[in-house]
Amino acid sequence: MRIAIVGMGNMGSTFANGFINSRFINPTDVLIYTRSQSASEDSRNVHKLSYRYKLDSDIKTCDIVIVAVKPQDFTTLVGDLRQYVHQEQIVVSVMAGISIDRLKQDLGVDKIVRSMPNLPTQIGRGMTVFTASEELDRKELFIIQNLINTTGKSVYVSEENKIDAATAVSGSGPAYVFYFMEAMIKAAISYGFEPSQAELLVKQTISGALGLYEANSLSTQDWIAKVSSKGGTTEQAIKYFNEQDVMQKLIEGVNKAKAQSEFLGKQIK
Repeated sequence: MRIAIVGMGNMGSTFANGFINSRFINPTDVLIYTRSQSASEDSRNVHKLSYRYKLDSDIKTCDIVIVAVKPQDFTTLVGDLRQYVHQEQIVVSVMAGISIDRLKQDLGVDKIVRSMPNLPTQIGRGMTVFTASEELDRKELFIIQNLINTTGKSVYVSEENKIDAATAVSGSGPAYVFYFMEAMIKAAISYGFEPSQAELLVKQTISGALGLYEANSLSTQDWIAKVSSKGGTTEQAIKYFNEQDVMQKLIEGVNKAKAQSEFLGKQIK
């Protein structure tokens, strides 16, 4: 199997290194296309793959073409890319906001996959939600999912509109976690802890809590109840969060992210 990756930003490099680290793809079967002349010295290029700075006919020899450029750059790229892709290939997009129908129309191919990975893919712990056009068969979907899983875990959805929802939940999600961590760190510092101590307190707490959640089948509500003893400290904090409607505000924030994802998709021409 040969794979062309168009764009060597965060996602392009993550996919390239993930495929090769997992030994799913040989380094010689990965073609990298980037417009940045300085990319040859990019530290993200762990395997020192050869970069090409202009699209060429070798793309035609690939089974899968991954388009990992910024959505706004797609309009300038599509004219050149269209002449090298063909109906037998699977085109995988990691561009937010560009629909399957538009990709079909602009590229002149039918087998399209839309994916929404998140930042932890860089360390092999990512979450990617993907959907595909009906022209892909089960075997092809299985291959795509195996490729994506080299960067973490994935979920296939049949409804394309869930990609915007995934953008709001898992795509933006790491920032929500960091936001909550920042509040805890600031609280710890206000109590007299050194910044380094506060960061360690919070980092280990988040890591440990996630470890507990992953190691057991208990729900988040079950774990909240386990940590909260009647009349204790945790109960007071959770009671205040509930009184201030913090959970609903957080849900509304996620809704804002989803709406923005939908809006940006309509703005891309």
